[in-house]
Amino acid sequence: MINKEKWAEIIKDWQSQKLPDLIERENLISPDPAIKRAISIIGPRRIGKTYEMFLLIKRIIEKDGRDRTLYINLERADLGVLDYSDLVNLLEVYYGLFPQNKKKTIWLFLDEIQNVSQWEKFVRTCLDEEIKVFLSGSSAKLLSKEIATAMGGRNLSYTVFPFSFGEYLSAKGFSQEKHYSSEEKSKLINHFEEYLNWGGYPEAVLFSEQREKILRDIFDTAILKDVIERHGIRNISAMKLLIKALLSSKEFSVNKFYNYLKSQNIKVGKNVLYNYLHYLEDAFFVFPLRKFNLSYKKADQSLPKIYFVDNGLLRINQIDDKGRLLENLIFTELLRKGFNISYYQNVIKEEVDFLITEGKKIKKLIQVCYDLDNFVTREREIKSLIKASDEFDCDDLLIITKNQEEETIIGKKKIKIIPAWKWLLEK
Repeated sequence: MINKEKWAEIIKDWQSQKLPDLIERENLISPDPAIKRAISIIGPRRIGKTYEMFLLIKRIIEKDGRDRTLYINLERADLGVLDYSDLVNLLEVYYGLFPQNKKKTIWLFLDEIQNVSQWEKFVRTCLDEEIKVFLSGSSAKLLSKEIATAMGGRNLSYTVFPFSFGEYLSAKGFSQEKHYSSEEKSKLINHFEEYLNWGGYPEAVLFSEQREKILRDIFDTAILKDVIERHGIRNISAMKLLIKALLSSKEFSVNKFYNYLKSQNIKVGKNVLYNYLHYLEDAFFVFPLRKFNLSYKKADQSLPKIYFVDNGLLRINQIDDKGRLLENLIFTELLRKGFNISYYQNVIKEEVDFLITEGKKIKKLIQVCYDLDNFVTREREIKSLIKASDEFDCDDLLIITKNQEEETIIGKKKIKIIPAWKWLLEK
């Protein structure tokens, strides 16, 4: 058990600790949620969940002062193994140091909460006492569904993703404007090329000279810690082959992959492979996208298209297909913005990359095409879009390209064509 003197030292250290330099992010988590629930901040490894907490704390300090915030890194070495009673003592010591805050709102930030046994009991008690509680958990040990289960529904989860393009520009010191000079636009396009090729993992963006080493470390650690060790995977060779197959696939069939392994005399159960894919998804490593169907069962049984959480993870695995990188980038942005996404494919394999749905209604159809200059490519992309537009009675049609911008009219249909960098910066 941590003694009260140690807690007092940690609390006083926090009150004098300087916050690191922070890059403002776009996903606005309210520091003062109206609902009486804990806020959990989740996301892939090394994505900046702690810094998200610091951003919230900065906003609170500006309005209500430092002494009404308390941040604890529960993974620090000098704390050792903690349980519920240690956190009870922490709060008692805090109120002893700041008795004037006993009847005021305080904000409690518990980073890496999975290191405390029975933490959910303490958090529920805090909520009953009108304390604002923010949690983060390592994706290797604590995911959103586990927090939701432990909290019995008294929790709201927010997912943090790699930098958006706007956040990337802020990190690079590039100021967004309504209009740009030719020199500014050239710099903006160069930044977009870097972002397209190397993604938005904060550390890789800020230390670009070492980005390949950083991204390789993130890739390897995520597989080892968040998937293999977390789930006790013994058939590591099968998992590595699965990841290799996902990297090289547009659509992925577990059944076909199972038959391939069988032909190579690699023994692994089909259900095991389904579990492996689910583990990768749970760790925010890959995102299978299903084909649109009004029947949820048929949609779930469709072959998924596979996307990765960040383009940098593709590049370090020698994926340099510009079309694939652009499509992966647009997918992650749609995911970041919280859209309900699926893809469309008719019986003759004509495809629309992304359908944005609300309930059973198709609200927007999006094609992603790196280069529309080729007539055959242009005709194919537009033809699929028009067919889907007629089928789903949707007239909001968009093609995202590398640099083309225009509006084209086909019959009574208007299609907006926009450069990816401009679309990414739209609010």
